[in-house]
Amino acid sequence: MLTNPFIPNRFANRVIIDGRIFPSAAARLKKLNINIIPTIACKEVAEPISYHPDIVIHPINHNTLIVAPNVFDYYEDKLHGLGIKIIKGDTELGKEYPMDVAYNVGRIGNFAIHNFEYTDEKLKYYLKKEKLEFINIKQGYTKCSMAIVSNNSIITADYPIYKKLKNLGIDVLLIRPGYIELPSYPYGFIGGATGNLSNDDFVFSGHLDDHPDKVKIINFIKKHNKKIFWLSDEKVIDIGTIITLYCQ
Repeated sequence: MLTNPFIPNRFANRVIIDGRIFPSAAARLKKLNINIIPTIACKEVAEPISYHPDIVIHPINHNTLIVAPNVFDYYEDKLHGLGIKIIKGDTELGKEYPMDVAYNVGRIGNFAIHNFEYTDEKLKYYLKKEKLEFINIKQGYTKCSMAIVSNNSIITADYPIYKKLKNLGIDVLLIRPGYIELPSYPYGFIGGATGNLSNDDFVFSGHLDDHPDKVKIINFIKKHNKKIFWLSDEKVIDIGTIITLYCQ
């Protein structure tokens, strides 16, 4: 089984994270000796998700990122000299769905999960080079919808994703939708509120105290031998996936 590029193979030393995060969250990352690469706004997409890493970036593997042309120059500059290959995608992102989902591909096991009608063609080319099997679903915000816990387990509130991946042998925890904040939207997604600092460390953007499935979520993560790191004492918020890297 391929290792998941959303789980760094060593404890992360860089994080690409929403540039609007709380100062307290930034301070916690710095205490862990993780350098922050704050996102910039992709002004062509809706403002609430304009800083979300998973809207503009997809890690093809542990040392290769594909980035939307809208913001490519910024990330090329920020990652220069760090041993990470940056590839410019073909698709310019736009304001309305599905013009904002070209890079929001979910990954688990040997599968790439997306509505492939809307996936960037260059991203598809590189995913095929990784020998991934494409699983087509209607949901375009696929990575947003998937909290990747391990190489074979996810948490989601999206029932079609749950059903499809369960049938493929993935360990999936289905939770109730909602209870995760995303300003200007009814609610956000758990995939966008989480990330991995290492094979052993899972991170939430904030606390789950208001989530009715809090205990189930924590127990599921612990079942997969992960420690939980809380980035903030604020309520959990969708910040577009915490993309972590181990850079040379």
